[in-house]
Amino acid sequence: MEIWMIGVAVVAVGIVLLGIWRRRTNEKRASRRAHEAAREREPPVELGETYEFGIAEFTDHHSGDRVAVGKVEGFVLFTEDVPGDLEEGDVIRATVLSFNRGRTSADATYAGR
Repeated sequence: MEIWMIGVAVVAVGIVLLGIWRRRTNEKRASRRAHEAAREREPPVELGETYEFGIAEFTDHHSGDRVAVGKVEGFVLFTEDVPGDLEEGDVIRATVLSFNRGRTSADATYAGR
């Protein structure tokens, strides 16, 4: 392989790596901006009220239990006591129990489908 081909390959790899780094940096910035905006607004949910939303994912909450994660008007709800037969994309109802620190998300309990 000629030396100029090696040089071109090195430059190409460098450009790809730079693109990946910039994309990740932009994603982090966007996430940080969204988090800051969430901290500045009033939550669109109220304690004791029940809301309907689609399950975006399941995760292990700080309690150690498996919880469903969903959003109401962009506001994250961590929902406990979800039946094991539910899947991502299923629509459920949940009652808001408490707000988490900073009021950027809330804990809820499953209230049905």
